[in-house]
Amino acid sequence: MRLDKFLEAQKIGSRGQVKKLIKNQEILVDGIVASSGRQNVDPGLQAITIGDHLLEGQGHHYYILNKPTGHVCARSDAQHPTVLDCLSDHDRWPDLYPIGRLDRDTEGLVLLTDNGPLGFRMLHPKHHVTKTYYVEVNGCLGNDAPAFFRSGVRFHDGTVCKAAALEILSSSSDLSSARLTISEGKFHQVKKMFLAYGLKVTFLKRISFADFHLGDLAIGQYRTLSQSEISLLKSYLD
Repeated sequence: MRLDKFLEAQKIGSRGQVKKLIKNQEILVDGIVASSGRQNVDPGLQAITIGDHLLEGQGHHYYILNKPTGHVCARSDAQHPTVLDCLSDHDRWPDLYPIGRLDRDTEGLVLLTDNGPLGFRMLHPKHHVTKTYYVEVNGCLGNDAPAFFRSGVRFHDGTVCKAAALEILSSSSDLSSARLTISEGKFHQVKKMFLAYGLKVTFLKRISFADFHLGDLAIGQYRTLSQSEISLLKSYLD
């Protein structure tokens, strides 16, 4: 949540008084002077203080989900189950939403949170968030494929993708597998990149997003973030 909204909810003063406290550098977040009232904070993860007084508040919730095929990355949908339908009732907090999107027929890692600004901040270009996918395609990935993806794939409409890293895992005339790492999120990007190479994606699964990894989490299962992952997450709250 925004720092100024959190401070107002603490009833430490009017909106104007809150602005003055921030301007006078009287608010500290984890011991560092708050930079702006628009700063994203989580009182469950960070120490927010005025002088020696620690302000306490309800923290946000964070989950990693292994999204099944057939589910959509939305809070609600009239035709298809959503990623939120994978959660137990006691974990379906108000305002939970998926950060970023996966196609309905794509499996893999999705981050879920009720921290509204977090998704925007994580996907901001300054963070250069990478996403890695396990991909299967319907033909041969030749020795030229890594260089093709590294040079910036061009779509038929003229769109040019940023350099991507392709690691070929197996290759044959009718089935190949690979890991692909990209740093942007164009519509159907991975599928279009392989089409530009001349192959069709037959299976797609996201296995990492930024510094977060799917690991051995089963399809349709989810978990809260570990302490080490929460430490990583805090870098996106500034």
